[in-house]
Amino acid sequence: MMIDGQTAAGYYHNCTADREPFLRRARDVSKLTLPSLVPPEGHTNQTLPTPYQGLGARGVNSLASKLLLALFPPNQSFIRLRLSPDALAQLGEGQARSEVDAALAGIEKALDAEMERRALRPYLHEAKKHLLVAGNAILYIPREGQAKVYHLRDFVIKRDPSGNVLAMVIREEISPRALPEDVLESASNIDPNAEFVEIYTAIVLEDKKYRVFQEVGGEVIPETEGSYKPEHLPWIPLRMEPISGQSYGYGYVASLLGDLASLEGLWKALVEAAAVSARTVFLVNPAATTKISHLNRAENGAFVSGMADDIAPLRVDKGGDMGVAFQAIEQLTRSLGFSFLLNQSVQRSGERVTAEEIRFLAQELEDVLAGTYSLLAQEEQLPIVRLMLHQMERRGDIQKLEGVATPTIVTGLEALGRGHDLIRLDTFVQGAGQVLGPQALMQYLNAGDYLTRRATAVGIQSSGLIRSEEEVQQMNAMQQQAALTQAATPEAIRQMGKQISDGGE
Repeated sequence: MMIDGQTAAGYYHNCTADREPFLRRARDVSKLTLPSLVPPEGHTNQTLPTPYQGLGARGVNSLASKLLLALFPPNQSFIRLRLSPDALAQLGEGQARSEVDAALAGIEKALDAEMERRALRPYLHEAKKHLLVAGNAILYIPREGQAKVYHLRDFVIKRDPSGNVLAMVIREEISPRALPEDVLESASNIDPNAEFVEIYTAIVLEDKKYRVFQEVGGEVIPETEGSYKPEHLPWIPLRMEPISGQSYGYGYVASLLGDLASLEGLWKALVEAAAVSARTVFLVNPAATTKISHLNRAENGAFVSGMADDIAPLRVDKGGDMGVAFQAIEQLTRSLGFSFLLNQSVQRSGERVTAEEIRFLAQELEDVLAGTYSLLAQEEQLPIVRLMLHQMERRGDIQKLEGVATPTIVTGLEALGRGHDLIRLDTFVQGAGQVLGPQALMQYLNAGDYLTRRATAVGIQSSGLIRSEEEVQQMNAMQQQAALTQAATPEAIRQMGKQISDGGE
């Protein structure tokens, strides 16, 4: 099987030139943050660079954790299953609608449990770090078994101008002993005693489906051939900041490379200057009567003949210059701290993270990362949901949802927009109440419309929960009638008793 007339290996090597600028920038960023994330070419574990500052590593780890917390919160579902218009028309309102909503809520909880069972969070966190530093990653979620994150140095990708994936080729190194016997026999150029061989996984878009196969030694492994619908593809390509017309994206930290490089240089200079200043060396006048040998042999507290002016410590006198460097370091640290959200705290000490704090964190992230949520919702959250729901349907864990319900993301951008609406709504009502007073506010405020808008901002279904204007009027009329009846009853009893008494006379 071929890709544009080339083998998977040939296609991979021909596409590395397009990837090189992005990979080179990723290595520059990784060198100043997490060197093991995108290491230099030809490195070993003993030759990884060690930055002089730890702000870059702390910032990437912190921001990746906050992104993971905002997009995949552990204490709430990040999706809602919405009934299709046809299903809504058939069900209408009432008991049947409530039962279906309860069933969909059960599927949402089952999806959350499946993510925890598959232990996806460590891989999602790893993917977030690669997106921040390298800007690109591929998340692989098989039907069973552990997930995997492919780094930028391990794959090439081609997209059309709209960003749709046309082809991906992933390169891996495996032991020849892990290959089937028939593959080893058919691929004559594979050395069975080699330490590793290169295996290529190709994913190519053909006829609105992705054709997948694996290749080793120039030969296709027959058992690996298959095809997937786009929404069922287990290889999910991710990018952080897309560039129009480009197949790859840049990482968020790449925009901070200038500040990180400046901070690294200043810290290096300051550490080296401090090491020189900390070194203690004494100068002795060569024409003095004080003997150096006497000083070297003298014990603590001993008496030695000599003159105090004959000896003086060597001083660098670079304190002023080091102070300037330290001020620059403080300014850069403060600027990078805001960029990495290191100066904000989302969780109160000793307490669990609440939904309100998640919304606050999402607002902070959106202020820093601009339109990142919309891209991650479309290219990460929705593909993960659709893939895992499909895998659960195939195993029979849940019923098929096609044509009945569709998943909707309720974290990230959508939750952020509703959170801002809620804040503006509450701010308006509180301010109007302070100006007009509670009684005047209730006179002018449409309580039913306010409750509906608040339910929408929080993200819950208000249908059937909030009474209509007619229902409120009917309920008020019934309450007034009941009050009149209750007030009239004692008087009626008194009159009846009086009539009985008068008749007895």
